[in-house]
Amino acid sequence: MPHLITTLGPKRQNELGRILPHEHVFVDLRTWDQPGYGEADPDDVARLMAPEIARAAAHGVTAIVEPSGVGVGLRADILLAVSRATDMPIVVPTGVYREPWMPPWVHEATETALRDWMIGELTGEIADTGVQAGWIKVSAGDEGITPAEAKLLRAAGAAAAATGATVGSHTARGRVALEQLAILTNAGASPTQFIWIHTQMEPDTAIHHEFAAQGGWIEYDCIGEPGSDARYVALIGQAIAAGFARQLLISHDRGWYDPAQSGGGAPRPYTYLFETFLPILAAAGIPDTSIEAIMRENPFRAFSR
Repeated sequence: MPHLITTLGPKRQNELGRILPHEHVFVDLRTWDQPGYGEADPDDVARLMAPEIARAAAHGVTAIVEPSGVGVGLRADILLAVSRATDMPIVVPTGVYREPWMPPWVHEATETALRDWMIGELTGEIADTGVQAGWIKVSAGDEGITPAEAKLLRAAGAAAAATGATVGSHTARGRVALEQLAILTNAGASPTQFIWIHTQMEPDTAIHHEFAAQGGWIEYDCIGEPGSDARYVALIGQAIAAGFARQLLISHDRGWYDPAQSGGGAPRPYTYLFETFLPILAAAGIPDTSIEAIMRENPFRAFSR
């Protein structure tokens, strides 16, 4: 039976409600060589983020997918502490962000070693934290895929094929996303195992649909940015009209505790979708049943294995 792998153990669909597929709890966007990179007290993170998670839970959120991998401050131990403090399951990734955030060991590792590392975290635990990785997060540069990013992507595709895990990539350009999809499938993964994160950054909607037509997931995930509601309503409506309702994910890309800021900074709430955007979507004619399927069923199918 399919299940979502979380910090609080595997969860079946009947145990879950709404799922936010792209929200951050802890992120450090400095590069790995900066002083203090990725350092924070788990209790401090929990104190700052618990109220935001509680507000999301009050709107029916039952799990959060954390997209911060190696290179942007992945701390599975902190995510576990926050999850336990809030009773919120968090889906934690393995994988590595793009250059120049890639640490040296990724450049030095072979493709096989990277594949085996990811499989180990997907089937065992992340760095002796007791947290099993639930998916694979990668990225690619806006101008194209570098050799190191391609090596990592091939390894991710092989790891996905071996474990059934999903691969998601922060990718701004549609043609790059299509190239990534080809690399992943050549490595043995199914197109249904690939999520194009930040699809909305590509201005050509035809490429969104071309990608989805090949079987991949499209994710519109910066909902709540000032003045963007009408565009997101149009993107979602067009995707549904084109027949891609079951391959669509929506989220905020908000949060988070930032160790580069004093006290972790000021987190942005995870509630705009529920308080503002979903009512706008309903008023635009999207049925409530479709909206709830996008918020509940789609994220579960996208990330479960």
